[in-house]
Amino acid sequence: MDDGLITRNPCRARSVRAPKVERRKVEPWSRERVRAVREGLPDQYRLTVDLASGCGLRQGEVFGLAVDKVDFLSGMIRVGLQVKMIGSELVFAPPKGGKIRDVPLADTTATLLTQHITQRPPLEVTLPWKTPDGPPVTAALLLYTREHKALNRNYFNMYLWKPALVTAEVIPERQPGERFKASREHGMHALRHYYASVLLDAGENIKALAEYLGHSDPGFTLRTYTYLMPNSSERARRAIDAALGE
Repeated sequence: MDDGLITRNPCRARSVRAPKVERRKVEPWSRERVRAVREGLPDQYRLTVDLASGCGLRQGEVFGLAVDKVDFLSGMIRVGLQVKMIGSELVFAPPKGGKIRDVPLADTTATLLTQHITQRPPLEVTLPWKTPDGPPVTAALLLYTREHKALNRNYFNMYLWKPALVTAEVIPERQPGERFKASREHGMHALRHYYASVLLDAGENIKALAEYLGHSDPGFTLRTYTYLMPNSSERARRAIDAALGE
């Protein structure tokens, strides 16, 4: 139509309808599975599970969390940095969407963090900012490799995460000469779903959950997790029992 070859846009016809997107329901892991996968990781990397399931951080945000962004006194974590891959190069970058946020730090997670720091002190790691040729930025990371480098998601997923999934019997063991079974739904993102399910079950509201997860649109959070919200009739019964139970 822009070229003048046709006079009307056929996509605007009333008979044309965009196909409906069938959303796959998120199936949160159980607490037992979270614990089993955590136990399947080497000790120095178990904090990845604690931060993802206890604070809802994305994988890159877990890898990029610096010790000075953890406020034990106020019980908050400032999420403002991630380790990102540009091709095969690692860089520091802002969180997805550039959204810096504060996330509550539960006492349980704070204790695990303290234990980790005691056993494996933070290490200053320098990476370029945003692009491989960007200016150098240094952060005292809580998680790093044996070579004292930032964690690489490709290495972590293949050689640490998937073996932990096998140990927890989430995916079958890899046969000689074969690859691990595809397990996209069992990546570290599953721990964010677990985090969301726990907060919703406890009665947290969608707007707060969206802020903690770093979603720019609470509507996206609602569409993703609405079916995990407690049934309204259950909430009504609990509210009346709480008010009149005495």
